[in-house]
Amino acid sequence: MFKMNSIHRSPSIVLTGAALVLAALLAACASTKPHPAAPAAPAVDPNALTLSAEVALKKGDCRAAAEQYAQAATAGDARLARRATEVAVSCEHLPAAWTAVTRWHALAPDDRDADALYALVALKLYRTADARNAIRDYCKSVLAESPPEPPSADGTHRARPGHDQGVRALADLVSLLLEETDASAVLAAVSAVPEPTASAPQSLALFGELSLAAYDGKRAEEYAQRALAQDPGDFAALRVLARAYVLRGDAEHAIATARAAVALDAVRGGFELAEIYASLDRIEEAHQQLESLRGNNSIPAPEIDLRLALLAFQSGDLKEAQQRFTALVSSGQGTETTELYLADIAARDGDPERALAEYRRLYDSSVAMPARSRAAELLFERTGHTDSSRIEALTLLDDYATEHPEEELRLTLTKAHLLADHGQADASLTLLSTALERHPQNPSIEYDRAVILDQAGHVKESVSALEQLLAQRPDDPALQNALGYTLADHSLELSRAEGLIRRSLTVMPDNPAALDSLGWVHFRRGDARDAAGTLERAYSIDHDAEIAAHWGEALWVSGEQAEARRVWAAALAREPDSKPLKATLERFIPDAK
Repeated sequence: MFKMNSIHRSPSIVLTGAALVLAALLAACASTKPHPAAPAAPAVDPNALTLSAEVALKKGDCRAAAEQYAQAATAGDARLARRATEVAVSCEHLPAAWTAVTRWHALAPDDRDADALYALVALKLYRTADARNAIRDYCKSVLAESPPEPPSADGTHRARPGHDQGVRALADLVSLLLEETDASAVLAAVSAVPEPTASAPQSLALFGELSLAAYDGKRAEEYAQRALAQDPGDFAALRVLARAYVLRGDAEHAIATARAAVALDAVRGGFELAEIYASLDRIEEAHQQLESLRGNNSIPAPEIDLRLALLAFQSGDLKEAQQRFTALVSSGQGTETTELYLADIAARDGDPERALAEYRRLYDSSVAMPARSRAAELLFERTGHTDSSRIEALTLLDDYATEHPEEELRLTLTKAHLLADHGQADASLTLLSTALERHPQNPSIEYDRAVILDQAGHVKESVSALEQLLAQRPDDPALQNALGYTLADHSLELSRAEGLIRRSLTVMPDNPAALDSLGWVHFRRGDARDAAGTLERAYSIDHDAEIAAHWGEALWVSGEQAEARRVWAAALAREPDSKPLKATLERFIPDAK
């Protein structure tokens, strides 16, 4: 099992959300500056290529459309290069996207839209230096276009810092980048944000949020403290600071900071304090904090009830969660997301037929993707009529991809993992090979292929695939961690494995996946007691069942069987269907129910 940011996977490419953010960003930032004349065109006919590309799009041939548009862009104007970029990004064809966006950026060097998309594609291709340059240019363009501040009381004009507009534009850009790239990469790239935007309290809080997403608690704390030095009443900075303390294991300061947020804003701060308690696994205190907010007339009761339902669900109290979600639906306060949780509870509670019926009602809803994916998982696990169930599972994903082609890649990856998880690794690898033909050099596909090679028992091939990816991206902390964990899990080159994992931790020091990997390599080297301490910290950051399986195993081998049982039981309540956890329990407690 590989380790990535957010435990097991790097942020997947979610085309629907990214497309929405992209559309909003481009609409908000549309440049009014004239574009320079295009350079002399090579001997290609952009009109014919554009027409051919549009025909390919209508036929669903995304690769051909992206490549033909990119070729057309080399001879076209900035508008054509923009269209070529947008098509290639949506089609997840990174080489074509780079060709198109490079052309657009050259033709329109003052266009903020071009800067934004150039930064996006550069980050997806791990060209961090290019992304930094584009982000710097983007921010400078915002500042240049900022209107002057209104006159002061004495009639003089103040300097025009453009802080508000610059920070808003920066936040939009960061949202776009995070939709499709890793937080650590975005954090590294935004170091190019120029002054005065970089030092604005809102920017510092934003950088703090990025640091949290990149699992760097110390850096998040530093950004938050700098923002609070300018504005002690900055709620966003207090929120970052409290969560940074949680990430670093400082419960006392985390709670104290959240209480300071309560003093600043009773409602938002009250909810934040409850979330801090929950993050620290102090569930009863989180529950009490939420109940205490009922006396505030400005908070609708359903909002408190929803948070209590989510708290119960996340802590593994399915009975209370079901009661609360059901009450919300019965009172008319529920949403499609609420119904999805009820279906999830049915699945976790061992009632797959009821869960499937509830998922089916959501197939065309706002939560269609998770509903269909989870239903497909249940169908794959059905006994008795396996073939028909698996055909139904794959069909419901394929049908959605036909209706929503922007989700095709994500659905393909979902299908690949379903097949691999249920004994069809060869079919899964074939599916990924076909996907790579449609989406060349796509990092998600290449990575998942390495994952499934290991899962299928092709350890040598998996390690080789990761080695090749790491040779292309030697500073990628997720790849360093993945290769290190894979080596450690198979007791291969343990010294090298630890070195790779520690390198990844220099970039994401509080990443629970990397900490789990470090604990696991210590365990493989025979140091179970030291491993248990590292694994405990990893689990405190993210209550993932596989980390619990590792932590419990290290405790068991260290002679702390009772504590191991407690850890496993708590994790099983949270994730009763975790295959790694169940496998560990079967090895150590074969008679466990």
